[in-house]
Amino acid sequence: PFDMQFIAHDPFADKRVAADLGVELVGLEDLFRRADVLSVSCPLSPQTHHIVNAERIALMKPTAYLINTARGPIVDQKALTQALQARRIAGAGLDVLEQEPPDADDAILKLDNVILAPHALCWTDQCFAGNGAADVKAVIEVQHGREPRGVVNREVLSSELWKTRLSGLAARFGT
Repeated sequence: PFDMQFIAHDPFADKRVAADLGVELVGLEDLFRRADVLSVSCPLSPQTHHIVNAERIALMKPTAYLINTARGPIVDQKALTQALQARRIAGAGLDVLEQEPPDADDAILKLDNVILAPHALCWTDQCFAGNGAADVKAVIEVQHGREPRGVVNREVLSSELWKTRLSGLAARFGT
């Protein structure tokens, strides 16, 4: 959209799929050097804790923006605050902070080149209705002895205990 060039770093992405979507996969440091808007979208893990650190922020263009809608500790907030205070990058959009709630005197709260959001993008009536409907549907599927959609731990579905419980529910409530 908007005639943007998309670059991304994802060690697990299929290069063919990315290319089909018009996304160029690049190394992590190259991503920081080239991005005009760098949006962080990864889970928090020991490997991603402070993946956005002082060294990588220093690679960014002075006109670049950092957006974090993932998890706060992925970004070294002290390093980001210092870069923003020194205007080494143009700004940041943060939906999460390293410490939540932040201390009232946290320097990042006083910066004019930061936009803060309450990590509530999906808090809408439609979202809650959709989540509720999906939950109810999953319960009904199990009640009738069918596998629910969206099971994360798929190994559970092949366990004998699960199969026995599911067939018992099917016998009791019908299919």
